[in-house]
Amino acid sequence: MGPKAISIIFVALIVLVVGSSSIYVVPETQSAVKLRFGELIQNDITPGLHFKAPMIDDIKKFDVRVLTLDVPTREYLTIEKKPLEVDSFVTWQIENVAKYYKSTSGEEGRAVSLLSSRIDNGLRDQFGVRTMHEVISGQRDELMLELTKAMSLVAEEEFGIKIVDIRIKGIDLPKSVSGDVYRRMRTEREKEAQEHRSKGRELAEGIKADADRQDTVIRAEAYRDSEETRGEGDEIAAQIYADAYTQNAEFYSFYRSLSAYESAFSNKSDILVIDPDSDFLKYLNQSQGKKK
Repeated sequence: MGPKAISIIFVALIVLVVGSSSIYVVPETQSAVKLRFGELIQNDITPGLHFKAPMIDDIKKFDVRVLTLDVPTREYLTIEKKPLEVDSFVTWQIENVAKYYKSTSGEEGRAVSLLSSRIDNGLRDQFGVRTMHEVISGQRDELMLELTKAMSLVAEEEFGIKIVDIRIKGIDLPKSVSGDVYRRMRTEREKEAQEHRSKGRELAEGIKADADRQDTVIRAEAYRDSEETRGEGDEIAAQIYADAYTQNAEFYSFYRSLSAYESAFSNKSDILVIDPDSDFLKYLNQSQGKKK
């Protein structure tokens, strides 16, 4: 191979190297800026094939997809000065590539650090004007909307970043106070249970007293009805005896005497001292069962 051929190959290699260093591709998921000697000369370069001056131009590419930032768990105070441990995350996206590069030097780690600091301050401010109940359930969605709107304005103005959403994954009590809170909750529940038991006992006593009253009334009414029935029965019996006596007075007298004898002489050991001429023995003294 002659010197001319070698020169041609060398020139071709130089052209190839210079040509390859002059061409660059920006992927569809990225955007780029062009620097010349460290100075920004072109921003928001769209995806596709582009050219640059070799050796003097530098290309910085950035992912413009929606990214997720897990904010470290932090402790915030509510308006009642009650501490809460908050675990949250942020979804964000590069909106202005030039501003993003100028504020973060194109370093995603620096962008995450600055964003975390702003989110931390925003959460602290939002929690500081709300009660524990509001941040846990009552106004949680409202808190997230207000924080997202406020942080998006700040991040876009300072870093060229758009805050897509801010969400709280969990809110917990610090371990240092959770024991006291649980004990207080247990005491409150025990107090509430005791109140329910007291009301239950009071209600039971009322029911028992009413039942006793009804029992007394029922027994009294039953005794009254029984006495009335017994009186009516005695009246009927007396009337039957009277009717029987009027039909045959002698037989009735004889029957009553026999009943009296049966009662008086039912036990062999009984002793009866009585005048033989007494009316009690009148039917024993007469074999015919008639008076003298």
